[in-house]
Amino acid sequence: MDFMVVWLLLLSSLSSCSGIASDIQCLQELKESVSDPTGALSSWKFSENGTEGNICQFAGVSCWNPSDSRVLSLCLRNMGLQGSFPRGIQNCSSMTSLDLSFSGEIPPGIGNLTYLSSLSLQHNRFTGRIPEKIGKLAQLTTLNVADNSLSGPIPGSLQRFAPEYFAGNGGLCGAPLDRKCKRRFHVRIHIRLRRINNASSIGAAAGFIVGFVVAFYFPHWFVFCGGLRPYIVPVCG
Repeated sequence: MDFMVVWLLLLSSLSSCSGIASDIQCLQELKESVSDPTGALSSWKFSENGTEGNICQFAGVSCWNPSDSRVLSLCLRNMGLQGSFPRGIQNCSSMTSLDLSFSGEIPPGIGNLTYLSSLSLQHNRFTGRIPEKIGKLAQLTTLNVADNSLSGPIPGSLQRFAPEYFAGNGGLCGAPLDRKCKRRFHVRIHIRLRRINNASSIGAAAGFIVGFVVAFYFPHWFVFCGGLRPYIVPVCG
């Protein structure tokens, strides 16, 4: 019985260490991938063996439990940070809330945050399309991407959110916005061109066969008719 208790405690400890390692990697890669001209992340200190202190004391970081050191949420808005969407976010796998102020495209890897329930990316300079994988986040109940430079159709799984959370993106289209997406006419044109090419190939083949018959069969027919029944001019003529 005592052996079983010790074994369970050991497994729990290993799981906790693994979780801490991934969260430390998440925050370390994040810090390395952004510009911090005001020193807002000066409390984020890392060493070769991990961190110098508890990550739960880092600015903008909240944890599930101080003793667990698992990232619950990241709030880095209005901290003067610059750059594109930070790397390593997907390693904070237990995170439920993310609030950022950056630019560039939203990476599909954000769809790996299976516990994410709140995603706030409004009033930024994000570009490109909204990744389809975000719509597959089963726990997502709050989404705001308003006032960016996003474009393309809104994923169908995100159309349950109110239109104001997508407003201010001139390139976005589809429900819940009133702006309809343009049809892709070039696809239809491509299909028609293929049909035309196929029809041309068939026509060329048919022309070759007819030409062969005319060139080979009819001269023999004329000779045959002329040789056996030369007096039937109207028929062979």
